[in-house]
Amino acid sequence: MRNSVGIITEETTGLSKEIVKENRIEIVSCKVSWPEGENLPGENIYQKMREAEKMGIKIFPKTSQPSPKDYLSAFQKQLKSFEKILCITLSSKLSGSFNSAYQAREMLKEKERIFLFDSLNATVGQALLVLKAIELIKEGKEIEEILKECQESISKIHFYIFLEDPKWLEAGGRLSHLVANWVRKFQKMHLFPCLGIKNGLVKAIGITKGKDISEALFRQIESKSKKLAKNKKIRVAIGYTDNFEMAKNLEKEIKEKLKAEIPLITFLSPVVGAHVGPGSLAAAWTEI
Repeated sequence: MRNSVGIITEETTGLSKEIVKENRIEIVSCKVSWPEGENLPGENIYQKMREAEKMGIKIFPKTSQPSPKDYLSAFQKQLKSFEKILCITLSSKLSGSFNSAYQAREMLKEKERIFLFDSLNATVGQALLVLKAIELIKEGKEIEEILKECQESISKIHFYIFLEDPKWLEAGGRLSHLVANWVRKFQKMHLFPCLGIKNGLVKAIGITKGKDISEALFRQIESKSKKLAKNKKIRVAIGYTDNFEMAKNLEKEIKEKLKAEIPLITFLSPVVGAHVGPGSLAAAWTEI
């Protein structure tokens, strides 16, 4: 007997193995290509990026969305176990993932059983939407209600990312040299520019003061979440690069001072991290 609704999403969400296994989620992998970094020392891509910079290597990782074939394989697998499939993708304004998933669905006779949902978010922000969908499925909601509530949740998810150094965005052509220099000047004064996602696109959110990016990220979440009604609680997901201790410090602050639920502290996907660089720290929060 098939279950009601199964979930498919990308590995960029950073969902834990436990969450994936318990909820029988099918994960589609994005692609990172960096032949130049294969033999560099380092336990992860971020450490390797630091080594590459020291060695004067100017070629850094390249990323690409999953192919339609990748989604097709995931759809075919989930269709065997579930009546309906909910595929929650990276923002269509940041990646071609949604388009690849759409092409894959069109290849199937059972395409009416597959529902595509554009998260208009990424990484830990996208993960919060998946967690919301899991809750709704466990409540026994029908797919139409799940889609409706997830759509309403998009505007309630706040995603922030702070960079250790803007040079990685600059190297990738996503930030001008002039703007990168301004960011560095602010950081020397312990003023950290915050990037976020609004309407599916990465945008500058503002500047937050802190002794480091962990404190700045906490203050950003604290100041915005305080605007909620007093009886409202928040859920936070944290994404780190090669700075796990900084992520744990952030977790401690959020739990102690905001009394928030933190279901996920995850290694930030190299697909995202290859652009923002080592030392970056991200978090997303939503009211619950």
